[in-house]
Amino acid sequence: MTIQDYYQKAIKFAGEAHKDQKLPNSEISYIVHLANVTNEVIYTLNTNNKLNAELAVQVALLHDCIEDTNVTFEQIALEFSPEIAKGVLALTKNESLEKELQLEDSVNRILLEPKEIWIVKMADRITNLQKPPDSWTFEKKESYKKEAIMIYEKLHEANDYIAFRFLRKIEEYSKYLR
Repeated sequence: MTIQDYYQKAIKFAGEAHKDQKLPNSEISYIVHLANVTNEVIYTLNTNNKLNAELAVQVALLHDCIEDTNVTFEQIALEFSPEIAKGVLALTKNESLEKELQLEDSVNRILLEPKEIWIVKMADRITNLQKPPDSWTFEKKESYKKEAIMIYEKLHEANDYIAFRFLRKIEEYSKYLR
């Protein structure tokens, strides 16, 4: 299979899993977020041909399936591979933990995975560092930036290109704290 075949299979699976989900405060299909994260990953893959493109692209497209849908680890392992399912699971917050511990726990599990999974996490946060919802308080916006900095500090060694892009997005996000 080609990378395009893997992409098509994963985006169809994710599209079905997220079919009723919209971007926050929008009527836009959630699949746009998944495609944007994957776009960031693909640009990063072009900077290092030693990265596993099949793993990175499929995990990017599937990264929210376990966290936000009824899809299970077992379904992803069966449909794709155990390695892909492990990557998606690492990117999934453990909701049995206190909310303030969930992200750091996820990032610590990501650190145990291949660098491609680190790249997906940075790509996900890059995509999410947009104008925050009007309902967010200053404290929530500030907390979101602090989370991004923690993610950057722990994962930036995965790839210079995406690390630089991530740092720029964090700096740009600062305008929402003024």
